[in-house]
Amino acid sequence: MVFLNGEFIKKNQAHISVMDRGFLFGDGVYEVIPIYNGKIFRLDEHLLRLQTSLDSIKIKNPYSPKKWDSILNKLLKFYNNQEQSIYLQISRGISNKRQHSFSNLTPTVYIESNILLTKTKETLRTGFSAITQPDIRWSRCDIKSTSLLANVMYSQQAKEKNVEEIILYQNTQVTEGATSNVFMIKNNTLYTHPTNVHILSGITRDLVLESAKAYHISIQETSFSIDELNTADELWISSSTREIMPITKVDNKLINNGHIGNVWSRVYDYYQSLKNV
Repeated sequence: MVFLNGEFIKKNQAHISVMDRGFLFGDGVYEVIPIYNGKIFRLDEHLLRLQTSLDSIKIKNPYSPKKWDSILNKLLKFYNNQEQSIYLQISRGISNKRQHSFSNLTPTVYIESNILLTKTKETLRTGFSAITQPDIRWSRCDIKSTSLLANVMYSQQAKEKNVEEIILYQNTQVTEGATSNVFMIKNNTLYTHPTNVHILSGITRDLVLESAKAYHISIQETSFSIDELNTADELWISSSTREIMPITKVDNKLINNGHIGNVWSRVYDYYQSLKNV
């Protein structure tokens, strides 16, 4: 079952107009929200980011936070699995004709849920690989937009290169991953790019920082270079579906001789404890 414009229907019965601006222009925003133990994780934070994205592209939020909560929990009742990943998308709506400018339209709301397969700590201990690429995306990466062509091409490249992620950089400075935020441990300090228009303010990113603070780890929200990345003591990526993943090889160069760091292990454990709160 999925939710489309006020109705719960079977997925194969869900249809959207070819004149929907989400289809024509990628004119919309989205959220991905994890479900742990049958409970929506950090819903308030996700709804706040959704509101920020909607405000940025001048789409009126179709529902109140209370209504969103009700809709999402009703959708989850159709699923028995305790761990899910909700995909929520809002487009600007249906136009009478294809034109770039827009008037007041009724937003199209689509929500689906899928099984969330998280990796165990033992699986994560093997480490993962990444490669670096110039960041060619548009200049408002803080908006969680459905216009994801650059990210799609990066992800396809990662698949073809058999790596977990593409780490992006601008003028030698690391921004984020194609589908994740990036963290570096150097001399017992955690570094990550500051929140601005160049990165998405990840909900999991905030939880990583919260977890690091719990262990009194020094945090610097500042950019770091590709050269610094290559000499990192530890390197991680984070997202709502990946949680916190250790990267042990970048551009075929080992990070910390390919070993998983102790800081990642502690932060990962604390993050797992937050899921049960």
